[in-house]
Amino acid sequence: MQSRSSAAHSLQFESVITSDEDLVGEVMDIPIPGAGLSMSRVLSQEGHSPFDSVEWETRDAAITDGKGNTVFAQTHVEAPKAWSSLATNIVASKYFYGSLDEDKREYSVRHLVHRVSRTISDWGRDRGTFATREDADVFYDELCAICVEQYGAFNSPVWFNVGLHQEYDVSSKRAQAYRWCEAENRVMPVDDAYQYPQVSACFIQSVKDTLDDIMRLASAEAKLFKYGSGSGTDLSTLRSRREKLSGGGTPSGPLSFMRVFDQVAGVVKSGGKTRRAAKMQSLKVNHPDIMEFITCKTDEDRKARALIEQGYDASMDGDAYGSVQFQNANLSVRVSDAFMEAVEQDTSWDTHAVVSGETVETLSAREVMQRIAESAHACGDPGLQYETTINAWHTCADTSRINASNPCSEYMFVDDSACNLASVNLMKFVDASGAFDTRRFQHVVRTLFIAQEILVDSASYPTEEIALNSHRYRPLGLGYANLGALLMNLGLPYDSDTGRNTAAAISALLTGYAYATSAELAGTHGPFDTFEDNRESMMHVIHKHQSAVKDIDAALCPPGMAGVAREVWDYVAAAGASSGFRNAQATVLAPTGTIGFMMDCDTTGVEPDIALVKYKQMAGGGMMKIVNQSVAQALKRHDYADRQIDEIVAYLHEQDTIEGAPLLREEDLPIFDCAFKPANGERFIRHTAHLGMMSAVQPFISGAISKTINMPSEASPDDIMQVYMDGWKMGLKAVAVYRDGSKAAQPLSTRTEEPAEAGKPYRRRMPTTRQSVTHRFEIGGHEGYLTVGL
Repeated sequence: MQSRSSAAHSLQFESVITSDEDLVGEVMDIPIPGAGLSMSRVLSQEGHSPFDSVEWETRDAAITDGKGNTVFAQTHVEAPKAWSSLATNIVASKYFYGSLDEDKREYSVRHLVHRVSRTISDWGRDRGTFATREDADVFYDELCAICVEQYGAFNSPVWFNVGLHQEYDVSSKRAQAYRWCEAENRVMPVDDAYQYPQVSACFIQSVKDTLDDIMRLASAEAKLFKYGSGSGTDLSTLRSRREKLSGGGTPSGPLSFMRVFDQVAGVVKSGGKTRRAAKMQSLKVNHPDIMEFITCKTDEDRKARALIEQGYDASMDGDAYGSVQFQNANLSVRVSDAFMEAVEQDTSWDTHAVVSGETVETLSAREVMQRIAESAHACGDPGLQYETTINAWHTCADTSRINASNPCSEYMFVDDSACNLASVNLMKFVDASGAFDTRRFQHVVRTLFIAQEILVDSASYPTEEIALNSHRYRPLGLGYANLGALLMNLGLPYDSDTGRNTAAAISALLTGYAYATSAELAGTHGPFDTFEDNRESMMHVIHKHQSAVKDIDAALCPPGMAGVAREVWDYVAAAGASSGFRNAQATVLAPTGTIGFMMDCDTTGVEPDIALVKYKQMAGGGMMKIVNQSVAQALKRHDYADRQIDEIVAYLHEQDTIEGAPLLREEDLPIFDCAFKPANGERFIRHTAHLGMMSAVQPFISGAISKTINMPSEASPDDIMQVYMDGWKMGLKAVAVYRDGSKAAQPLSTRTEEPAEAGKPYRRRMPTTRQSVTHRFEIGGHEGYLTVGL
């Protein structure tokens, strides 16, 4: 891994990682394919409920806003004693089924975990996934243990929807949805949207250049948002407003319809909850409307700022942002190698009509990129998706190209497809001595992957095309969370060669174990339907993954881990060539926002921590102060005494920064560097380190990485342009940036309130008691009163 490093912290792993000389030879414990899958117990005990091994307690769950007002409350919630109050609050408020005033409201984490695990296990048993009924029972116990002990978690739609029909007899006959029927060997309409629930978080949908299909897309997106999912569409198929209609007149263009889609997303909250709907809209850089697309969100953001200056609510769901366009979508420009080379060489770039293909306008490629960087500098959008690179890693290139992504850019696959996500919590695999338990990691990856595979044909989808493609390709998105916390816990700076190589090795194991399980499933249930059509392209990508493992520096990651990764990928390549794969894709690195809280993760996905102390605005109201829980363990790893640790942690809570903490050694500061500069400190991780980490792990991920390049407020548009150029050269599939403070409202901050910029207006809170004048009037015999506040 060729990247920047913190020279002072190129630690030797022997000081923090327990070496296991036999690890390489023992790790490949992959069962021999047979009539069904065999399951072994690792986290559960035979004859005992997986819930009995957990100590439970009853607590009250509540979320308050910045003023202490309660926005959610549920009393007598049963949760594992080891879970934080934050995890309990999030799960109770977001995932428990039932209204607060109903007797059937879920009140225990065990209700939630049982509902989901029992349903998935029964589906798998009925579909012949397991060799015996006993294997299905073991699977249930292990899946319960994984979820309740925070080893891993499914994406939100699973928790929202799975098991409501099976456990509580919930039904919905109104929603129009589709599923794959094995008995009929075809896609069929679903009679009950909860009997076959929506379980995937990520969807990619196509759109044709007709009014009927544009409106069809709006309807399909609304269904997805209702059940907690997000959707992405590339709008390059829609004619530009600069083209002509066959009957005369001018097309509306993609931006006009983007306004319609944005309103739908704003009205339909995700999962029927207070989560904001999520969507991605992309446009290819050769589309004639590309310049308007690039600046559209910046123009609307300027309106929101003007409203905020007039005193309108500046929060994410407040009046200011709620009254402007394009706030419910992420925007990305799809760029090719040819365009990036034109930028680099400062040559011209042509846009082309969608229908005729004729040149519409000739632009300066560099000026287009500069405009992209300026807009991203102002509001964070648009990001870039590197189309040539994406399709070079396409496992089903013989079927069609990849045109679009899900809302967070980690799922990239064929149009009209879906991906179920799940993530493992990396911190759960590190013991007190700092050793990473590779065998347990393999077991959890395999179990979760099997669960995701069961969900594919047990779920429903909003369109026939998505239902069919989900069955034919079976793409899955297993990922991880808490990488930043893991590195900190091990005493490794995020911006270091040791950090990058460790992340690369773990990513290689994740995808290797996932594809090994997929090959095992192919041996028992057959490969995905279009595998033979795409054998050459899929095996080409598998060999690219296999080759990339050789670039991991074994001396800069846990002892034996690089060797294990090589052995796993040698197995995957051989098994895939023999049996094929059950799934066209296996892994992504997702944001893991809400489920990260559920697992008590200090950091999301592949990100470093935003800050050791941060304040999060909750969708639907409320603000939480979140303090990183890995600090104490990292200090202990570096031989600080308990008394010293207590003083340093107390200082962190009081000052919102670890800089200047008593007894903290200067050379240990890089371990605690985070993405943003703390409110009372100066240190932060440079944006080049974010790119370096993405470059380290991308060769080992099937899909892409939802990873924001966090940049300080003083970063310039030229800095952002350089990030976009570097991301392309480093082989990334997508890059998004966020400059601290560029939005008038942001969900995560290092302060409870951002100070007003010098010389600019800011909102002053009115006193609780204030004077007013009331005037009585009468019009046409009707009496009225007008009150004017002073």
